Order: sequence, then structure tokens, then C-alpha cells
Amino acid sequence: MSPFRSAAAGALLFALAAGHAPGQAWAAPRDLAEKRMVATVRAEHERNVKLLENLVKVNSGTMNFQGVEQVGRMMRAELEPLGFSVRWVSMERAGRAGHLIAEHKGNGRGKRMLLIGHLDTVFEPDSPFQGWKRDGEVAEGPGVGDDKGGMVVIVAALRAMQAAGTLKDADIVVVLTGDEESAGTPLSVSRGDLIAAGKASDVALDFEGLSRDAAGRDIGAIARRSANSWTLKARAASGHSSGVCMEGPGCGAVYELTRILDEFRRELPEPNLTYNVGLLLGGASASINDGETGGQATGKSNIIPAEAIAVGDIRTLSNEQEARVRARMQAIVARHLPKTEATLSFDESGYPPMAPTEGNKALLARLNAVNRTLDLPEMPQGDPASRGAGDISFVAFVDGLVGLGVAGEGSHAPGETADLKSLDVQAMRAALLMTRLSKEPRPR
Repeated sequence: MSPFRSAAAGALLFALAAGHAPGQAWAAPRDLAEKRMVATVRAEHERNVKLLENLVKVNSGTMNFQGVEQVGRMMRAELEPLGFSVRWVSMERAGRAGHLIAEHKGNGRGKRMLLIGHLDTVFEPDSPFQGWKRDGEVAEGPGVGDDKGGMVVIVAALRAMQAAGTLKDADIVVVLTGDEESAGTPLSVSRGDLIAAGKASDVALDFEGLSRDAAGRDIGAIARRSANSWTLKARAASGHSSGVCMEGPGCGAVYELTRILDEFRRELPEPNLTYNVGLLLGGASASINDGETGGQATGKSNIIPAEAIAVGDIRTLSNEQEARVRARMQAIVARHLPKTEATLSFDESGYPPMAPTEGNKALLARLNAVNRTLDLPEMPQGDPASRGAGDISFVAFVDGLVGLGVAGEGSHAPGETADLKSLDVQAMRAALLMTRLSKEPRPR
């Protein structure tokens, strides 16, 4: 395709994505560098889609270490020509493949930016969902949106900045984790490098998928909830069922576990909180397997259960909410039925929350200023409950934005898709936003 035809095709795609009819005028940036960034993204649409195709065709399920490392090498090949110093950090100690960290030194004056994405997907090599399909401007494949599309947005935006001459002054660190879908433990190891990069940054930009509301509007996400699991164990005196809930044997472990779970349901509700019971076992004996994906129980209908176990998760919007809810759960557990006991424990290897801070709101305002420049609709603040947990939460101590990757449907399920028109729009947004942040004085 000639450069003229490529640019024309890109212009059509951008017009459609921005809500304009083909051929209708729209407000181009006045700044020459920003014009150049927009033009570069348009002209390189097919180049960027080809990179996405190549990434998707490599299986990089979290536990497919070779695949994760191969995708890391592919991303290294994109970032090094842009002037990034790239290194691979092995995560053998955490039982995972590793992370790619790329650093670009700018003029040392503007905001220091941390770009976050991930190399892995939920689709391991034994998944039947493999390969790449394209139907016009919709692509299908494992991880096409989560998060290989996001990584391509990063590359496309950085290329546009380089073409416009704005990348040279920008201080940027890119951290692409290899285990976002199943973090290695301990977290002090698997997220240590990400946290260190966050402490050396002023802004964190998360390139996971773009959210849209029911009307199809792009959403600005400034918060993510936590994801922490819990285990509830109940024990009780056993005996013949003819005496259940009588003074002698008591009600048994299953009734005690059920009491606790039902009181969770009735007493815990509050905004931005969810809690789920994912697995429950009870009987004369009960045990959960090591991966907490199942277990076994024994018993009979005429025996009062001596053991019961449940596992689940809670998701909160702030550390304060997390602490408050945990305390309320423990208080409920402590109201034991006669002749029973129960304990509640929390797995501390989960994801922390990212609260909707004033700094995050201000960052969304900057993004909406970019939208006005591009003649795109304003992005309203999204509901944190609409997103799962993510790596940016580990660096929530700096201002951050979530969802700068591509839009799509069916994340984490066979048939996952990406809207390729959104790739251009998101790359333009990111390039302009990062350029403007690079010109803002960093905090002293």
C-alpha cells in the first residue's frame, strides 16, 4: 500500500472511531508535533495490527514460560529501536517466567511515567482457543485484548512520539509483567520491580482494555478494586443426627458455616464491596486441595458434620474499606453456635485496591483535554466495580489511569475480540497525553 493510501485508510478509521461520518471534517490538533503523532498512528494502522497478530499467534499462557519469554523478546525488538534500555528480570524465585522492563531517559525535567502491561494470557497451551482471526476491524484470538492489544497501543504511541520528536525528552519506564493473570509468590518478589518502578515515577498508566458503557461510550477508569481470597473453617462435635441442635451435640459444623455465610450476606453490604463464596465442603471430614480448586468430604445423612470449609474472595475500593470489612467478618465468625468453633483467614498474596484519588481524577481531566483536541467525546468516570483487579494497584501511591489499551469483548473466554479501530484512537490519546505529561514539571 502506498503511503497516500495508507494515510487515507487511517483517516477513515479515525473518523469512524471518533463518531464522524467518512469525509466529514473534524478538529485536528493545532500543535505541529501533535499533528505529526496523529498522522503517524493513522499511517501505521496496518503495521500495528500486524504486530498484534504476531503477538497473538504466540501462546503466552502464564505457565508457558517459553511463550511468555518469546513475547518478551518480541517486545524488546520493538522498544530498543525507540531508544529504550531493555532488560529481562527472571522470576524463577516466584515460580513464574519473568518481566520485561524498558527504560527511556529523557531530559530529567518532566513527569516520570510508568507504563504497565502484561505479556501473559489466561490461555495455556492446552486451551482449544488458539490462533488469530480478523474480520474487518475486529480481531479474535487469545489475549488479543488482554493484554496484547494494550502492548501494541504502547508501541504505537511511542512510535508516534518518536516521529514527532517528543519522545526524546520523555522519562518513561515500561513494565510488562509475565504473570499478571496468576501472580507468582511471594508478592514481594513477583511485584518488587514494579513497585520500585512506581516509587521512581510520578504517573502510572495502565494499558489493559478500554471500558465502554452500555451506550458504547469510552470510559475513563481511575480506580480498581482489590482481589483477596479468604478461607473459613468450622469444626464441631459430631454425633447422631437425631440429636442435632440439641444441648448435647449441638448443630454441627455445616450449620455453623451456613450461619456465618448468611450473616455475611445480610450484614456486610456496602458500596463498592463484593464478596463471593466460590467453594464449600462439609461432612464428617472435609478438606480443600492445595490449589483450592476442589477437595473432598465424607459423611452420611445421619451423622452431624464435624468439619466444614468454604473459600471465597472479597473486593474493596480502598485499604480502609478492606480493613473495616475484614474486621466485620471476623466479628460475625466469633458468634459461634453452641458446641462449634470457626476461624477465618485471609490470603495476603492478593491484589490491593486502587482508590479513586483526587490525583487520579486530575489525570482523567488531562486525558479529556486530549479528547477535546482530537474532537473525541469526553470520557466519564467509570464504575470501579466494572473492572477486575490489576497490576497498577501495586503502585496506587502515584497518580494513575486504567484502561488505556484496546476495546473488545469476551476477555478471558474463548472468542475474545479486540476492536482494531480503538487501537488507533487509544494510541493517539496515549501519545498526546504522554507528550503533555513530559512537559509538566515533576514534583520536587
